[in-house]
Amino acid sequence: MLTTRFVDGAPCWIDVTTPDPEGASSFYRALFGWTYRSAGPEGGGYGFLERAGRIVAGCAPLTGDQDPAAWTVYVRSSDADATADAVRKARGSVPAPPVTVGEQGRSAVLADPMGAAFGVWQPGRRAGLESVGEAGSLCWAELYTPDIARAAAFYHAVLGWETSAVSFPGGVYTSVSPQGTEEEGAFGGMVPLADDPVEAAESRPHWLPYIGAEDPDAVAARAAELGGRVRMSPTSIPGVGRLARLEDPYGARFAVLRGDPREN
Repeated sequence: MLTTRFVDGAPCWIDVTTPDPEGASSFYRALFGWTYRSAGPEGGGYGFLERAGRIVAGCAPLTGDQDPAAWTVYVRSSDADATADAVRKARGSVPAPPVTVGEQGRSAVLADPMGAAFGVWQPGRRAGLESVGEAGSLCWAELYTPDIARAAAFYHAVLGWETSAVSFPGGVYTSVSPQGTEEEGAFGGMVPLADDPVEAAESRPHWLPYIGAEDPDAVAARAAELGGRVRMSPTSIPGVGRLARLEDPYGARFAVLRGDPREN
C-alpha cells in the first residue's frame, strides 16, 4: 500500500500538465476539494494542489513541445541520473533528462521501451507528496502495456520492482511492489493493454493514477457535469472495490477508487 514513508521505487509524486492550469485547478477543486498554491516566481508556472493543507499533486503548464495534457506518476530514486542511465541501457528513453529543482530535489521524465512515460524524483528537501493512500489523494497506479513480461523485466532492471500474480474473479492481476517489500508494499499493477477495451480503444501504453474516493459514483457524475468525461462508468470488482476511469476537460486521464474487499 502507498504511504508517505517513501522508499526507492515507490510512487512519491504525481502531477498534471495542462494547457490551462487555472481551469484544471478549478475542475479538481470542484471534484476533490483541492486548492491550488503557486510554487512562486522561481517555479516556472508550477503549482501545488492541496487537500486540507497537504500537497496531493502538482500542476504544470503545458508547453508547445510537450505531449497532450496528461498525469505523470513519479517514483522515488536515490540517484535520478543513474536511473536515467539504467533506462537507456534497458532500451527505454529519456524525454526529459534529470534537472535540479532548487533545493527540493532532482527530477526526470523517462519512458519504458513500449513508450509509457513515468517520472523519477530524487528527494532533496522535499521527500514527496504529503498525503497518499486516502480519500482525495493518490492510492494506486496502473500500467497499461502491450507486453507484461517485457515491462516487468524493464522495471525490475531499472527500479528493482517485484511483480506477483494475484487471482481475482475473472482473471489474474499482476501487482507491483518495490524490491524487498513483499506483497504488503504493492502500490499498483500492470494490465495487458489489448485485454482492456476501455484503454485499448484509444490509448498508447501509459500509466494511470488512481485517486481515493469515498463515492466514485458521485465523483464520476460530477466530473461529467464539470466538462470532463467518464471513460469507464463506476464498476465494482469483488475483492478490490468500486472504481471509475475519468478524463478532465483537457484530456488528462485518471481514475478513482474506493477500496473495499467486501465490495461485490
